[in-house]
Amino acid sequence: MSALSRRSFLRTSAIGTSALAGSSLILTGTRASGQVKGANDRLRIAVAGVNGRGQSHMDGWLSQENVEIAYLIDPDSKVLASSMKKMQEKSGGRFTTQGVSDVRKALEDKSLDAISIATPNHWHSLMTIWAAQAGKHVYVEKPMSHDVLEGRIAVAAQEKYGVVIQHGTQSRSNAKIAGLHEAIRAGKFGKLKIAYGYCCKERGSIGMKPFSDPPANLDWKMWRGPAVVDKFHANYVHYNWHWFWNTGNGDLNNQGTHQLDIARWALNSDATHPTRVMAIGGRFQWADQGETPNTMMAVAEYPNGQYVFFNVRNVNYKGYQRQVENEYYFEDGGKIIRDRYYAPGVSVAKNAGEPVNVEPGKVTPGGNWTAFITACRERKPEMANGTAIDAHYGCVLGHLMNNSYRLGTTVPFDASAGKFGDNREAAEHFGKLHDIMSKGVGVPKEGNQYVVGPWLTFDPKTERHTGEHAEAANKLLKDPNNPGFEIPSMERV
Repeated sequence: MSALSRRSFLRTSAIGTSALAGSSLILTGTRASGQVKGANDRLRIAVAGVNGRGQSHMDGWLSQENVEIAYLIDPDSKVLASSMKKMQEKSGGRFTTQGVSDVRKALEDKSLDAISIATPNHWHSLMTIWAAQAGKHVYVEKPMSHDVLEGRIAVAAQEKYGVVIQHGTQSRSNAKIAGLHEAIRAGKFGKLKIAYGYCCKERGSIGMKPFSDPPANLDWKMWRGPAVVDKFHANYVHYNWHWFWNTGNGDLNNQGTHQLDIARWALNSDATHPTRVMAIGGRFQWADQGETPNTMMAVAEYPNGQYVFFNVRNVNYKGYQRQVENEYYFEDGGKIIRDRYYAPGVSVAKNAGEPVNVEPGKVTPGGNWTAFITACRERKPEMANGTAIDAHYGCVLGHLMNNSYRLGTTVPFDASAGKFGDNREAAEHFGKLHDIMSKGVGVPKEGNQYVVGPWLTFDPKTERHTGEHAEAANKLLKDPNNPGFEIPSMERV
């Protein structure tokens, strides 16, 4: 396969026609380059984004046999230099790893087999698409997409170019969880009604940072990439970008992506996207620069009558109960909570349930890193533990919940704020959340408000909103992009 120049990327991504030095072929339907032909062949991989989670990627690939880290990619020259030094130390100098700030430089290398993406969320889909167009396999951190449409384009790129795409949802490599979901779908515990996820992880205020010039060590244009961000402030770099809508997706689609994916995974196999979604929450106590909620209760209804509930609760307080987990509720009143099954009428408070014992489920063995390498060597995208389409379904669930919140209106901070119609279970769980926030956290009614999102209806086939609020909701399906970093259209992927 011919090396890709930056002009190729501009053309294949429908970005523009700016003149750049040199020329190259435009990719049209190129399949995976297939440098790796068997278990004895070395796989060369690039790691994009080496601050934070990217360090785990480096360690993960270094733990694999005959895998070479060929590139480290980061727009922060200090982070890149530090990581290059660590790479030399950890690898014993056995690799000639290159450090670059622009992912396209690495993707031009025809001997590169794969890319591992641990950048901020706004870069995930575009890098995935560019890599697929270049015939490279992709391991992409969660969430695979920053918005609904770019996730669908990433799926289209995977299908067109035949590359492996594995989502960074490590639980997809857990045979125990896979076995539990196989048992649930088979009806072992009765008919599943609600799959419930929690992202109750203590966090704190990020304060306020003034607008300023970016530091000299940061390539601000490359850090922003597709994200339309007018001005720099220090809360963007290097972690708190999570709490701004133009770069992150809040904790619902940050840590919560794992639990959202697990919840959707448990539903019937024909449950792709929900048909109705709503969310209620707020950003309480902190009075800081962040935009995303630190408290949320969200509900999604699927065409088959199953539901996903989700709970975000980040505000720390004395006696905080950390919950990063999943629960399952069945139509007959039975439930699975913390690996115990409670038959209808059995008290959860007394911990009287029975341990859940199921056979291991089907996964590609070896954990998330090994599964990806195996899928690449076998050239079988379906072997990925967390395929592109599964990633898309899970991410869209979170995007729709967030979008309901973003379209919400404020109401007094009160237990009656939740508008769940006749959904008794949703009202009950919101009541528990409100009780914690009012009595545990100590949020006073006076001076505080909930943001109550509307019920958004969604067509799983067209991936568009319908009915009331459709115009406003459909605008949130695709973020604007900066020139030179546009997500390509479906026709030009």
